[in-house]
Amino acid sequence: MPENREREPLKFAYWVPNVSGGLVVSDIEQRTDWSYDYNRELAVLAERNGFEYALSQVRYMASYGAAYQHESTSFSLALLLATQRLKVIAAVHPGLWHPAVLAKFIATADHLSGGRAAVNVVSGWFKGEFTALGEPWLEHDERYRRAEEFIRVLRASWTEEPAEFAGDFYRLHGYDLKPKPPEVPGRAHPEVFQGGNSTAARAMAGRVSDWYFSNGKDFDGITEQIDEVTAAAAAHGRRVRFGLNGFLIARDTEAEARETLREIVAKADVRAVHGFRDAVRQAGSSTGDNKGMWADSTFDDLVQYNDGFRSRLIGTPEQVAHRIVEYKRRGVDLLLLGFLHYHEEVAYFGRHVLPIVRDLEASLDTSAATPEPTAAPAPTATPGPTTTPGPTTTPGPTTASEPTAAPEAEPTAEPEPIGVRP
Repeated sequence: MPENREREPLKFAYWVPNVSGGLVVSDIEQRTDWSYDYNRELAVLAERNGFEYALSQVRYMASYGAAYQHESTSFSLALLLATQRLKVIAAVHPGLWHPAVLAKFIATADHLSGGRAAVNVVSGWFKGEFTALGEPWLEHDERYRRAEEFIRVLRASWTEEPAEFAGDFYRLHGYDLKPKPPEVPGRAHPEVFQGGNSTAARAMAGRVSDWYFSNGKDFDGITEQIDEVTAAAAAHGRRVRFGLNGFLIARDTEAEARETLREIVAKADVRAVHGFRDAVRQAGSSTGDNKGMWADSTFDDLVQYNDGFRSRLIGTPEQVAHRIVEYKRRGVDLLLLGFLHYHEEVAYFGRHVLPIVRDLEASLDTSAATPEPTAAPAPTATPGPTTTPGPTTTPGPTTASEPTAAPEAEPTAEPEPIGVRP
């Protein structure tokens, strides 16, 4: 883990529900709405409850339970204008945008919002959208080569006067974008996020991206990704930050949280989940190392379509907070969260989960600042811990041990792993 990363407060983002169907492919009630009015209120609420980022999803046509969707960049701008501090990340597809045109849009949004616009570059996994639009569908690693050029053109457009670029997919000849994005402390240009799981995705993140988003992972899974991407970035003299997807179910009791997860899976929209499974098989089948997105996702995992259950942020506020901080200890900089009932649960998170997270982070900072003794201390008449214990109101594991808050739910269909490769 890079030096002093544990001392930086963990950041939180939420998935913007700008598509119908909510964040789980299930017929369970979701008090969530894809309308702008609902999302405007949610953005203000999230900003007041500790969220620094929001990620607008991108869909271009109806699919697997997401029948309706608002376009991500325009929706992101609307949310930026409705808030004061929230940074909004618009998901975009190379192949459907020209990067220099997008750079112009984001520069304008950045000025209108005081430097809060960002992008998430999605290399492309849904073949149906590309073919429906008459665009070529590239082989897996070629999609990542194109995405890397896309990011390089974005950066050149924002920072060079004029910008020049000669690649296999994009070219710039004296492109002079003005105004450039505003200067903001702590960044050279609007932040660039990137998803992916394959070897090609990890290597690309190390070379060009500011942030690497991971699908839901357990402790070992995210550690492996962080180690590999960090090494790739170090080889280029860079640092990459890490975001992890998680579907959060925090309830007053562990039993309530478990029951909510059980009901979500029990009421899964089986047809839609199978449709999504078929789409992601097309996306990942060309990777040769079994590290592609959704490579080992089960039916239950795919009910939350970015494997959010796998992060196991499910339980009481204390249990969830301890697990969140353990992810931070392993190198996660940002948690990207989804919820069942957004308004209620974002407020619950801010009242009950976030304060415990911040207390635990303070304990981490105190521990990191205390030097190790150079010799065994002399015994005293009052044995006991010599460091400050964690908060007594937040019991739970403080190590990498797995909490019992979120056992595997009983599948309602196909119990075997659903791979994206034959």
